[in-house]
Amino acid sequence: MGDCEQAWRRHRRDYEMWLRMERGMSGNTVGAYLQDFDHLAHYGLEHSIDPEAIKLSDLQQLLKSINDLGIAPTSQRRMIAGWRTFYRMLVADDVLKDSPAAMLDLPVRPQHLPDVLTDDEITLIQNTFDRSTYEGERNYVIVEVLYGCGLRVSELVNLKLSNIYEDEQYLQIIGKGNKERWVPIGGRALDLMLNYIRYVRSTLNPKPGEEKIVFLNRRGARLTRQMVFIALQRAVTKAGIDKKVSPHSLRHSFATELVENGADLRAVQEMLGHESITTTEIYTHLSRETLRNTIAAFHPHYRK
Repeated sequence: MGDCEQAWRRHRRDYEMWLRMERGMSGNTVGAYLQDFDHLAHYGLEHSIDPEAIKLSDLQQLLKSINDLGIAPTSQRRMIAGWRTFYRMLVADDVLKDSPAAMLDLPVRPQHLPDVLTDDEITLIQNTFDRSTYEGERNYVIVEVLYGCGLRVSELVNLKLSNIYEDEQYLQIIGKGNKERWVPIGGRALDLMLNYIRYVRSTLNPKPGEEKIVFLNRRGARLTRQMVFIALQRAVTKAGIDKKVSPHSLRHSFATELVENGADLRAVQEMLGHESITTTEIYTHLSRETLRNTIAAFHPHYRK
């Protein structure tokens, strides 16, 4: 066994120990990081380069060969993250002064964005609902809230009566990772929701455990995401809109309306509850009044 191979083997053992002990990663996660390390080690051994001697140009060449194999950009990004973690360890251990992976460009993340609905198309969808029926009025309000507040469908179906702050005109949303955020709700959407609660939902007998849920089916149980998806798709078809639409399309349309009309990106990101694309920085938390002013100034339904 040559010195180069011994070096890579030694660093692999140290890296595995570091991931488990210092980073506290699970076995599956450690295995994924080691798999990315093995790609790097194979390149190093093939070119007789020790781990400490790898340069940015070497990593760029390795990434090019991986790209030429047709490896998906998402997988390439994961590999780069693994290489950065390995060299972060070497820097932390004073083996290297700087990481050669720090300046490695990430492949562009593929975007699979849903179709955007215009404000007029939202109105067409809402007009397909028979508001004289329970389901029709409920679904009308659901579309308004999804589009007017940019909620995830999971956040909508789990929305509680106690999450509605009528006087402040805010919704308290518990999003991914149990993270709380406050989302302004316009007068139109708030009035529609309150009327639904007071005059429509009040005719139901909620099932045990569902008494606090805002949107219920006729049997008094909370809606599922699939129920919302089906109701929306039926309305889109009935409205004659030739687009691939899901509840997430309303959230995406909410954000698009704001951004295209000049809203501050940080405010939009805060309202959506997204983390930064840099993955190392949380979006700036803005004051509630700033969030309200953003929607009031840039969202068409908020002004109605």
